[in-house]
Amino acid sequence: MFVLTAFVAGLALLLMGNIAGLFYAYSVSVVPGLDATRADHAVAAMQQINVKILNPLFFASFMGAPLVAAVAGVLLLGSGQRTAAVLFFGAVAVYVLGAFVPTMIVNVPLNNALLAAGDVTDPARAAQVWAEFAPKWAPWNHLRTLASCAGLLLTGAGLFVWAGNR
Repeated sequence: MFVLTAFVAGLALLLMGNIAGLFYAYSVSVVPGLDATRADHAVAAMQQINVKILNPLFFASFMGAPLVAAVAGVLLLGSGQRTAAVLFFGAVAVYVLGAFVPTMIVNVPLNNALLAAGDVTDPARAAQVWAEFAPKWAPWNHLRTLASCAGLLLTGAGLFVWAGNR
């Protein structure tokens, strides 16, 4: 049971790190970089990013992080590691409430609206489309970044506590 728990807990840490890093990269480079370019280029680039991100590797981290962390919490709880389990469950709660839910209710609808704008070549229209998207999307991504980083820290703390109790 130890090997299974160690594998699942380590995988949870890796997946939390992956998704925290992804959201962090958007916050510190992708959106600021797109903001610094012409609006028609920003719209076209973000439309393609939003299409290409829908892939198995993204989904493995985005949906896998909370699922695997929850499984690790259950395994830890089953082996009497209550404090470590609570930390993993806390990571799940923080991630789901601060990253998963905002993604589903804010970021994805904004992504879909941006995609629905189609090929925007008129500079004035592109500026309007980007202005309707980026200022709303970016703050919610910052929240997703913070929540994912908090989930990562809680997962790491859970592993640390578990290791200290062995």
